[in-house]
Amino acid sequence: MLRRFRLEEPESVKEVSELLGRFGEAARVYAGGTELLLAMKEGLVQYERLINVKNIKGLNEVTLDKDTIRIGALCTHHQLENAPLLHQNLAALVKLEQNVANVRVRQVGTFGGNICFAEPHADPGTLLMALGAQMIAERSTSKREIPAVDFFVDAYETCLEADEVLTEIRVPVPADKSGVAYLKFGYLERPSVGVAVALRVDAGGKSIQDATIAVGCAGPAPKRVPEAEALLKGGSVDEAKANLSKAGEIAGGASQAISDLHGSQEYKEHIVGVLLKRAFGSALSQC
Repeated sequence: MLRRFRLEEPESVKEVSELLGRFGEAARVYAGGTELLLAMKEGLVQYERLINVKNIKGLNEVTLDKDTIRIGALCTHHQLENAPLLHQNLAALVKLEQNVANVRVRQVGTFGGNICFAEPHADPGTLLMALGAQMIAERSTSKREIPAVDFFVDAYETCLEADEVLTEIRVPVPADKSGVAYLKFGYLERPSVGVAVALRVDAGGKSIQDATIAVGCAGPAPKRVPEAEALLKGGSVDEAKANLSKAGEIAGGASQAISDLHGSQEYKEHIVGVLLKRAFGSALSQC
């Protein structure tokens, strides 16, 4: 049962920040509410105030600024899966959004809300890490950029300060001769393993100039895996393929997989390796 709370209706990010600073842990930002309200109904969390940010202007747009895609935190998953700009420049994110939860959640849930709730089985954080995204956090007096790799701290925990608001996600447009893939595995709507790979090859397509790998959903928070990346970049494509099994083992260990009803730690680590090979092949085919 949903217990009584007060709904605040600020009209600017500054007002949201001031409300968060004033009420502290008794308040929480409310956007789509698909995760938050469910948790409150189940009695897992309780807040005296919800701060509705849905009507703040300018936070639900997708724009291109030179070589950077700027995604407003209030964009819904449905909006992103249908955004022409993303279809043209970032097909991997479109595919991810098309497979988020279900139609109802995609219609209401917001991209920023998903990221800030930091639910361990959420998809976006893993792909954003591989893409080198930056999170824009604002408060009443300042603004800062936070690399996606530093944003997620633990299950349901981010590095946002108490009075900060996530307003925008900035994603570099993939360079020429590059490819991006995100694959996930799970029995229900929430995946139990997710792997993202971003590659860039040389002009002739013979060597891997850069590789980024991120794993998520298996453990408490998404992780980038530099040790696995090092095995794939700097050499020929054939050398990278030969190193995929070892890279998969490293990525599986880095996932901090947790045994649960969806599988054991060992099983999930194995699936990380399987998905890494497939994601590598998919990304490479785009280069």
